[in-house]
Amino acid sequence: MLTWESPVSAMRGVGAARQAALASLGIGCVRDLLYHIPRGYQCRGNVKTVAEAAEMARRGDSMPVSLMLTVSAEPNYRMIRRGMSILRFRAFDETGTCEITYFNQNFLRNVFHTGGEFRFFGRVSAEGRTIKMASPIWEVCAPGVDLPGIVPVYSLASGLSQKILSQLIRDALHSVGTHLPEVLPPEVVRRQSLCTLAYAMQNIHFPEDGDALIRARRRLIFEEYFSLGLAVASATQPDTAGVRMPEGDIAPFAGALPYDLTGAQKRSIAEIAADMAGGKRMNRILIGDVGSGKTAVAAAAAYIAARNGYQTALMAPTEILAVQHYRELSGLLGRLGIECVLLTGAVTGAQRRAVCESLARPGGAVVAVGTHALLNSSVQFDRLGLVIEDEQHRFGVRQRAALAEKNESAHVLVMSATPIPRTLSLVTYGGIRVSRLDEMPPGRQVVDTFVVDESYRARLNAFIRKQTDGGHQVYIVCPSVEENPDKKIKIPDDPEELADLIFGAERDMDEKPPLKAAVEFAQTIAATFPDLTVAFVHGKMKNAEKDRVMQAFSEGEISILVSTTVIEVGVNVPNATLMIIENADRFGLSQLHQLRGRVGRGKAKSYCVLVSDTKGGDARARLDVLKKNHDGNAIAEEDLKLRGPGDFLKTGGEIRQHGDIRLPVAAGPGDVEILAAAMEEARLILEADPDLSRPDHAALRATAQDVLRETANTMN
Repeated sequence: MLTWESPVSAMRGVGAARQAALASLGIGCVRDLLYHIPRGYQCRGNVKTVAEAAEMARRGDSMPVSLMLTVSAEPNYRMIRRGMSILRFRAFDETGTCEITYFNQNFLRNVFHTGGEFRFFGRVSAEGRTIKMASPIWEVCAPGVDLPGIVPVYSLASGLSQKILSQLIRDALHSVGTHLPEVLPPEVVRRQSLCTLAYAMQNIHFPEDGDALIRARRRLIFEEYFSLGLAVASATQPDTAGVRMPEGDIAPFAGALPYDLTGAQKRSIAEIAADMAGGKRMNRILIGDVGSGKTAVAAAAAYIAARNGYQTALMAPTEILAVQHYRELSGLLGRLGIECVLLTGAVTGAQRRAVCESLARPGGAVVAVGTHALLNSSVQFDRLGLVIEDEQHRFGVRQRAALAEKNESAHVLVMSATPIPRTLSLVTYGGIRVSRLDEMPPGRQVVDTFVVDESYRARLNAFIRKQTDGGHQVYIVCPSVEENPDKKIKIPDDPEELADLIFGAERDMDEKPPLKAAVEFAQTIAATFPDLTVAFVHGKMKNAEKDRVMQAFSEGEISILVSTTVIEVGVNVPNATLMIIENADRFGLSQLHQLRGRVGRGKAKSYCVLVSDTKGGDARARLDVLKKNHDGNAIAEEDLKLRGPGDFLKTGGEIRQHGDIRLPVAAGPGDVEILAAAMEEARLILEADPDLSRPDHAALRATAQDVLRETANTMN
């Protein structure tokens, strides 16, 4: 008898070849098979008559339909050329006749006999008075057998068909469907009015009707986010003893600043000071928009550490960003007599030895700013009490741990300019405490944002010229590094893959303009502006080369920098006044907002132009959100509503630090409420049982561990 953990090789009809095909889809056991959720559904229950289908075809409606027809004559089969055969016959209902055609399917001559009744599903075309269907999906109409109205469509691998995969899942459900292990606590199922897992599995694959499918899908999406929230939170390092820093008065620090702290900065500093004074190791993330003042908050935390006799290490992902932080921190803290040192790969020889000696001796340097060079075993601290990591998702887990291990009792503060919707905070950061800078300092200028298509190219080039003639610099961001051979993405012709999908991903199948590539586009821009210095930078370049180009741009030696999103987090260039983003519809809103934040850093008026030729209404709506809104947190919330939590987690890049999150149910824009409910239930469970040690939470603990194992290979 099959069980949840039985290998698929134990199932009838699964030999070595089919087992390998299933393995290529990540299916190794019955559980994997049942969680191979359909990517969409075909609505075959909406049956039309031939007359109705003909009217649809003549008005240009290409929606696939079902026709219940009787074969009126034996099929006509012939070879039309070498390697190509055609099978054609007529079938009718009470309103008319339809011509059915199949290519290279000779075996169907033995299926469609005169008088046979079938359901045909596909697109109908009209040529004069003749109504046609080419290669429709067919099903035999047998007496007493009801054909399903909603039919699943699965992602496939070579050697598997929809019918084969569907039958395997049906067999698995027949064997184990009533014995599926419930993961969710009964009280959660009751509070959220969720169906059982057995009901959900049956109806996600073979729904009774649309309502049953909605109920099944809601249960599975809820379970995914609930399990993911528990998993991430349980992976958070438990409270451990931390160095106690009771002296948290920052009045001297605030008095030395050339500006007043915002209310959000004061609140975040107070939260950090309370953590550092509490005797437990601080584990906090500071989230704030570009320009919201994260560096000043970090400097205040370093000041508190210094007042209590401890050192601070701040690690940045690039040398340029490290130098930028060093200049800002040494300026802020130097006025208070706190020595800052810089340690990057470029600091070598006697200078490096002097920095290391200063950090290791009592009374030496108090704040060390650097790159991964801080992780070197030769770098030792006398009294490290605070570790600050900027843009922590740019570091691997092991790198972050290595810095924190310089003193296991040191407090940890990570900073990020990537806005995260509050609903996703538990999934993204688990039990890490969150401080938000949701208020911008006075005087921060607004970057005017425009959305244009390719027809504006000449005017856009003229605007580039205007900015550079005024002594300013320009960013141009492309979505890819090199030319993409797949110029267009089209809906497939395979009738098994028709786009009439309920809860499917057809919005991703629309024809899209080709991607602009940084390397080729830089050449185009250089030819357009031969008198200007044009350079490109992308993630495949060596770090030293990237830093060299970025430094040259920072120093004004480059007029136009063509880049991928590698500049999303980067150097401060106040002289850059124009950001152009090509194929803007290919980016998430939060990422576009980050890129826009590269300009508007100086006194000159700055602009952001989003270039997109997409015709999709959803994509245009997303870009209009950015055009009208400049609050990163509000933009992130809108992004979540428009794209849905599944897209946000899988493709937005916002949780790269947690690996490749596997979300088998296609969560869409309407699922934000499910996510919010799941996160709230996960929070309640963790409040009552932080380490899931209660006997009745054993299944939850095992599920959380499974989720962590699935993502472990990318968490490095």
